[in-house]
Amino acid sequence: MPQREGLENHTGASGFILLGFSDHSSLQGLCFTVFLVIYLVVLMGNSLIALITVVDSSLHNPMYFFLRNLSFLEICYTSVTLPKMLVGFLREDGRISFLGCAAQLYFLVLLGSIECLLLAVMAYDRYIAICDPLRYTLIMTRGLCTRLVVASWMAVIPVQVGQTYQVFTCPSVQSHDLHHFFLMFPPLLELACADTFWNQVMLHTIILLFAIFPFSSIVISYSKLYREILKIPSALVRHKAFSTSVSSHIGVVTLFYGSATELVYLKRRSRDSVDTEKYLALFYTIVTPVFNPVIYSLRNKEVRIALKRFPLDK
Repeated sequence: MPQREGLENHTGASGFILLGFSDHSSLQGLCFTVFLVIYLVVLMGNSLIALITVVDSSLHNPMYFFLRNLSFLEICYTSVTLPKMLVGFLREDGRISFLGCAAQLYFLVLLGSIECLLLAVMAYDRYIAICDPLRYTLIMTRGLCTRLVVASWMAVIPVQVGQTYQVFTCPSVQSHDLHHFFLMFPPLLELACADTFWNQVMLHTIILLFAIFPFSSIVISYSKLYREILKIPSALVRHKAFSTSVSSHIGVVTLFYGSATELVYLKRRSRDSVDTEKYLALFYTIVTPVFNPVIYSLRNKEVRIALKRFPLDK
């Protein structure tokens, strides 16, 4: 019964008010322009990377199949938050409906969790490519690659449905003001007027399953991979193996998990945790989607070559 009452409490309310930019109302126009440019960069950069992996036949291999899916995830990830923020800047109104709040929170965490799993899959792909090159094409078949991507989605979808339902059936206080740019689980739990112990257990379990475990598998894969690269006698071949197959993915993983780690660390160090959390969360949400295409364009020779001849391929 408490869960049902909590759900009725939320659905009966008008929604939530996002107060992320309430302290900078005079900068609404500038913020709209800046974030519109960022959103367009994310859309164009990741769409271009995804398109060349389809058009260019030299990129028809598992590594770029996963990269295409990663670019698609980045587009979806930013599309969950930035369009709503842009509308808020234009209308100078941070209100969001209950259903809109639930949908934004669900898809934001869903896509972020899937990206963690996909990065782990990409690390495994690079491990097989370097450590077992003779059987690489036999192991990383198109069917296996597709199943790994589908499994990443299927593993997360039901869990996030349960977590989102659990949070939104928790009775909340009368205030629905959130000092954030978009929805996040911790600020929502702070509004609850009931015991949130099991919500916290669920949250930390999901972090363990979909963030820490994938990161651990990435570290293990690259530790073994690095040892194999060091065994290559030729320095030129070692450099080629690292720069072509490994460096760009390591850059993306470092950016993704590094910014997340910085968010947690600086939040704990800051005295003004609310303002720090909202700005770091905003940075974390846009930084990886913006720089992923840049990293793969600058660090990956095959992608650079494909970009140069892309107009000719069309």
